[in-house]
Amino acid sequence: MPSPKAKSPGRSGGSPVLGSSNGRYDFMSLTKPLTRSSPPHLLQRQGSDPTTARLRASESPTRRRGSSSSTGSGSGQGPPDEDGIRLNPSLLRVALSSLLAIDLWLSKRLGVCACEDSSWGSVRPLMKLIEISGHGIPWLAGTAYCLYKSDSAAGQEVMLNLLMGLLLDLVLVTIVKAVVRRRRPAHNRMDMFATFSVDRYSFPSGHATRAAMCGRFLLAHLVLAAPLRVLVLLWAGLVGLSRVLLGRHNVTDVMFGFWMGYCQYNLVEMLWLSPQTLQGLLGQLV
Repeated sequence: MPSPKAKSPGRSGGSPVLGSSNGRYDFMSLTKPLTRSSPPHLLQRQGSDPTTARLRASESPTRRRGSSSSTGSGSGQGPPDEDGIRLNPSLLRVALSSLLAIDLWLSKRLGVCACEDSSWGSVRPLMKLIEISGHGIPWLAGTAYCLYKSDSAAGQEVMLNLLMGLLLDLVLVTIVKAVVRRRRPAHNRMDMFATFSVDRYSFPSGHATRAAMCGRFLLAHLVLAAPLRVLVLLWAGLVGLSRVLLGRHNVTDVMFGFWMGYCQYNLVEMLWLSPQTLQGLLGQLV
């Protein structure tokens, strides 16, 4: 009578686990990864199971890396291109941040008249007087008075266009300040003459734009002696310098203000109004 051990299928394969037909083979094949030393019939069955093959292929890190690289290469946007796209904005931000830091540091060092106890606090009243000389209200009032008192047509024409330039400067500076919304330096004291709601912003300097525009206008349309022309240039430069010394503006605010005022004069020349043109416009409106 043959022995039951001889009829056991597990003995014929030499392994009691791999030859069993009670479902243990399937469980072990799913829980234990196969290696090169595994029996050939297990490797063949493992490869013949499409579901298991797809699961193992989808979980393979190499397959995922290959699929992502092939997708990137197929769409025409590989990792080197993405790195290059991200690199330029980062360099631009670093450059702008460095320039901003230098601007803030230099403006703070030059704000020697920001308060009475500063290093040049005794010069603060003089700087405030120069500040008032570049304010918009004295210029608007003085230009309107000269236009009213002028007897010659040439004088009225000059004062009329200067008044138009001052109003244009006021509108443009207000728009730029409202758009940029840069705060004034932290060491500034808000004790300026006749401030408005938009004056809490710093960029650009309205005094600098007005000084540059009015300086060019006076030098171009008034007959002045050489010393007076030098005084006009000196006044415009002192107005811009006072904004930094008093802590009202940063250095870039004043520099951009000078450039903006220089360009505003060109705009005034393009929109130049003569008394005849003004009378014609008024006649059409009436």
